Amino acid sequence: MSVRRLAPDAVQPASFAFDASNREWVKAQIAKYPPGRQASAVIPLLWQAQKQADGWLSKAAIEHVAQVLEMPPIRVMEVATFYTMFNLEPVGTYFVQLCGTVPCHCMGAEDLKKTLKARIGDERHVSADGKFSWLEVECLGACTNAPMVQINDDYFEDLTQETLGRLLDDLAAGKPVKVGPQNGRKASEPKDSIKTLLDPALYDGSLVGGWKKAFDERAAAQKKAKEEAAKAAEAAKAAAPAPAPAAAPAPAAKAGPEPAAAKPAAAKPVPAKPVPAKPVPAKPAPAKPAAKAEEPAPVGDEFKPDLLKKARGGKADDLELIWGVGPKLAAMLNRMGVYHFDQIAGWTDQNLAWVDQNLEGFKGRAKRDDWIGQSKKLASGWRPTNAAGDKPAE
Repeated sequence: MSVRRLAPDAVQPASFAFDASNREWVKAQIAKYPPGRQASAVIPLLWQAQKQADGWLSKAAIEHVAQVLEMPPIRVMEVATFYTMFNLEPVGTYFVQLCGTVPCHCMGAEDLKKTLKARIGDERHVSADGKFSWLEVECLGACTNAPMVQINDDYFEDLTQETLGRLLDDLAAGKPVKVGPQNGRKASEPKDSIKTLLDPALYDGSLVGGWKKAFDERAAAQKKAKEEAAKAAEAAKAAAPAPAPAAAPAPAAKAGPEPAAAKPAAAKPVPAKPVPAKPVPAKPAPAKPAAKAEEPAPVGDEFKPDLLKKARGGKADDLELIWGVGPKLAAMLNRMGVYHFDQIAGWTDQNLAWVDQNLEGFKGRAKRDDWIGQSKKLASGWRPTNAAGDKPAE
């Protein structure tokens, strides 16, 4: 890590202050943080100060940010000198940052460095016309498109000495330039002999939704294949021979009387009696009434408990301390008008039943988990040992 110092006093401006438009912007940034936490906005404010001051931070700008945020100047100085995104000395109108990390180095960054030295001069040197300065930096995150440079806020990738030279010429002449790869490809897709990623939707960000469409189509095809397999299995099951083996025991029973020795077999009504095990038709009959019996009778609105429009004092109890109540169920209770343990503790069984039947997706939960009993304990100040509440004894 190189030592980062402020520019010499000879180039330091006498003062700095945010202009009118930036003052409004600064107020909006500080308002994002709670009172007393305005120091959290130090990086955005330093960045905006750098943009206003033609791309670099002076000592006066750093001190002004400290004053605005009511921070000790040394604290702001620590931030400004730590992050290399902040330039501590004047830069050209076009500040070129050359990536010199391994991928770019291996792909020709050293040649680009020669071009920059020849056209602009040494690092941190502003050209005579004030238009250019450059600096070698660590990885800029475009390794697939190495070598590359960042000029102000834009990336220029897949460079050669020739394309970088033309780029500098066009910038100096005020001509429009193409941002991104300079070798003809659109993004980071394979070049020349392409054998993979043949569908541009998989790598071209301009084709928004293309990759999603491809995945959706694949998912739909897989779903259709599963459905067809399920239908085939059902058809095979339906075509399978009926339980013929069940019919076989009947004739065997008739054959019993033929030999004399079969009489004892006839005296074996014990195995024959299982035949009344005709619970097969009997099963459906009991099942239906049982299901009806399990459905509780609807509870009328006359048993609706007292509900609140909002939590008392603006602060609701943590209903998730009730065993079995999670975030979704707690939010549902709040929407219903239930915010406090003492509300639930004061319910009657009919009140509980009314609430229970209105818990969409959670019916039966309130009665099963004894919310009234749990809430009476919680309302008294007792707290469970488990963050999810203590399961009531069954």
